[in-house]
Amino acid sequence: MQLIKLDAIDSTNDFLKDLSQREDVSNFTVVTAENQTKGKGQMGAVWNTEAGKNLTMSVLIKEVLFDINDIYLLNVAVALSVIRALNIHNIPYLAIKWPNDILSANKKIGGILIENSIKGDGRIVSVVGLGLNVNQIDYKNLPKASSLAIVMNRFFDKEALLNEIVREMEISVSRLALEAEILWREYQNLLYKNGIPMPFETTDGKRFMGIIKRVNPSGQLEIVMEDDSIASFEIKQIQMLY
Repeated sequence: MQLIKLDAIDSTNDFLKDLSQREDVSNFTVVTAENQTKGKGQMGAVWNTEAGKNLTMSVLIKEVLFDINDIYLLNVAVALSVIRALNIHNIPYLAIKWPNDILSANKKIGGILIENSIKGDGRIVSVVGLGLNVNQIDYKNLPKASSLAIVMNRFFDKEALLNEIVREMEISVSRLALEAEILWREYQNLLYKNGIPMPFETTDGKRFMGIIKRVNPSGQLEIVMEDDSIASFEIKQIQMLY
């Protein structure tokens, strides 16, 4: 694993993408930053963290995916990797909130953003961004946010966490080809509020009750509607009200 440590950067994902375009970067190269000024979440959302307190990292993964239809499977593997690394420290009540927020006891402690590019020869190169709330304890005006320090009432070694997460990523990615069904099953079992009636709201303000059925291979959330029909939603088409 090649590790690039930065004091401050606008986005570790952007840095790693630019680097991989300029030179041959080895698989599982990791970029971390103590302060990330323009961290990105899903669909352009901004990920703001307190400098020096949290884990902000990006990992280059290539020569793993060869079919555009399998892109979401990498999300599955990465989310499971984070969960397994956190299980080492007995973080309680872990869950994956679609599409890829990491929760503990119903509060968000991390988020994953994977950006993929398809090369001319069909190769898929992915930059996996992870923001994990580690030692920050102040989340004013963010009632749904938490951190490992808050959950466990102690501080953590960020570099040790990074190494554990990347090691678990390497293991999960190595399982993609032969154990995809097993990974999907593990992911579905960790899906937040899976099988439980929940209120949702669409982007146009329409509210409805539904039951999460699963995430399909395309990454869409499938919900059993009130009339027992099944509807599929893309990222950011709906919001879970919890």
